[in-house]
Amino acid sequence: MKTAVLITPNHPEDSSAAVEATAVAAREAGVELVATAEEHRKHGDAASEIATVDEPPRDADLCLVLGGDGSILYALRRYAGTRVPVFGINFGTIGFLAAMERDQLDEGLRRAFAGEFEVMSLPGLELGVDLPDRVGLNDITFMRQPQGRVAELSYAIADQEVGHVRCDGLVAATPAGSTGYNLANAGPILAWGVEGYVVSFIAPHTLTARALVVAPDDALIVRNAAGREPVEIELDGERCCQLEPGDEVDVRFRHDLGSLAQIEGANFYQRIREKFGRLAQ
Repeated sequence: MKTAVLITPNHPEDSSAAVEATAVAAREAGVELVATAEEHRKHGDAASEIATVDEPPRDADLCLVLGGDGSILYALRRYAGTRVPVFGINFGTIGFLAAMERDQLDEGLRRAFAGEFEVMSLPGLELGVDLPDRVGLNDITFMRQPQGRVAELSYAIADQEVGHVRCDGLVAATPAGSTGYNLANAGPILAWGVEGYVVSFIAPHTLTARALVVAPDDALIVRNAAGREPVEIELDGERCCQLEPGDEVDVRFRHDLGSLAQIEGANFYQRIREKFGRLAQ
């Protein structure tokens, strides 16, 4: 391993000390650690040993994230399609995508820079718009505007309308993302490795709306009813664009978009129990 890129959250209070430790671990492992000027601004002297780059190199050997699921998803989107592994050490709340926890920092850094991890290929969802950033590794969400009227959304699969509901929104989620917004909507959890994605309404104004698991080759078409208001579209929780009244957009399943580093032997079902069972106690 020659080059690793460092990414941290927008609120660096909990991670600046870890950044300094990361720089030391990289130097001792003979790995060049690089970060953007924004990362240097966030961490000040703690990042003094880290090389500055204008943009994270697309041909890095590793992307190391000291943060929660939001930061890991940001890194996965940035490196979508490159096969650069994203190794997360959890400095967030849940850290479902992280390989290690913050109290395992030293061991996590050693494993990351030594390449002692497995790489899991993650699928994603691609939004049918002409924008540079149009993929989500977790979910693509259609949400009514704040203080706006209830949305009226419909969706079709394979040219057949499946649902037409007044609601707060709609979410299409990958297996990795099925434990996020979809889970909060009482949608099903898809185990990692399941081929397909799940579509669920957010706060539907009906007693009959059900989540639907969709086959990977079937495109989703979401329509915003005419005469309503624009609907916000978010990729992994970050605003992308709007779906105007009377317009529609397609969402398609894409294989092998992200490369997530995991410790050998990590088990999806054990992770479900540890992360969500613990929160319920």
